Amino acid sequence: MTELRKIDDEKIYNRRTIDIAIKLTALAIVMVWCFQIISPFIMIVIWAAIIAVALYPLHSKLSGWLKGNKKFASIIIALLGLSIIAVPSINIASSTFDSAQHIYTEIEAGTLKIPKPNDSIKEWPLVGEKLFLLWYESSQDIQKVIEQHSNQVRALSETFLASAAGIGGGILQFIASLIIATVFMAKSTSLHKGVSKLAHRLMNENGERTINTTIATIRSVATGVLGVAVIQSLLAGVGLMIADIPGAGIWAIIVLILAIAQLPPIIILGPIAAYYFSVADTTPAVTFLIFSIIVSTSDAFLKPLFLGRGMNIPMLVILLGAIGGMLMSGIVGLFVGAIALALGYELMMDWLGQTADEESTTNIES
Repeated sequence: MTELRKIDDEKIYNRRTIDIAIKLTALAIVMVWCFQIISPFIMIVIWAAIIAVALYPLHSKLSGWLKGNKKFASIIIALLGLSIIAVPSINIASSTFDSAQHIYTEIEAGTLKIPKPNDSIKEWPLVGEKLFLLWYESSQDIQKVIEQHSNQVRALSETFLASAAGIGGGILQFIASLIIATVFMAKSTSLHKGVSKLAHRLMNENGERTINTTIATIRSVATGVLGVAVIQSLLAGVGLMIADIPGAGIWAIIVLILAIAQLPPIIILGPIAAYYFSVADTTPAVTFLIFSIIVSTSDAFLKPLFLGRGMNIPMLVILLGAIGGMLMSGIVGLFVGAIALALGYELMMDWLGQTADEESTTNIES
């Protein structure tokens, strides 16, 4: 009788094991399938969530002015965002495409004229002499120079066109994220409840603390670092576009990366201003130089304005996150990566702080 009972128990155990294995396999298949379906939209949705968290205080104030109408407040923010960010970005991208097409057409027709370089270029450190010689040869016979450096020109052209296409795709992703963010803000109450339930389910009593840390980190980085960088990049892009500098969008993206890395945009705008002196009259060239200096130093009064409630996150963390995110997911990844790595850093520091507090409490009690 005992042996029969053991056999029955083994059969029941085996059936339960097989049943659990089948259920877990089915669940895993469904989860992988769902992930594959939504994977093209993950970065857009994450960026939309970041925008929603960063802009929620503004949305809340605007809703209060509109007597609690969250939907109308979301529509106003969407329209303001499109007019302030998307419209200038589209113009910069369009200018980049037009410049590239114009240069390509003139090269093909043999009508492209390169102005002679200024003698002061020879005094530039490291690259002055070589740059002056290449520029001078290009001003004499651009076709000959292109033929001599055909491989480099082809590689540079491919990189330029790919970057320009990336800017256009990034703008479309930003517009989509902004629209989704406005929906998130309109549904903020129900979404916050859902996220709170998930956080408490995963981390018990630490769930609310983690949510607060996440919100504070996102708002700090989004406004204090990325916000200032975006403002400088847009200002630089508009100035480059007005000055009709070729590839204005590409230069604006480089300024954005420098600003995120806490480096002055004059590193890029300075040489461009020197180039502009050789192709434009003195008055517009001086105006562009002054404008470049203003853009480069604008963070001196923008950062105190945005960073007054910021968190102590090392700039290296933000820089690595921005560059890694851009390499992984393009322009949107530039922003998402910086915030994601900063968030990971803050959560790790918060966890280490909790561990230290628990250890000190244990020592005191013992």
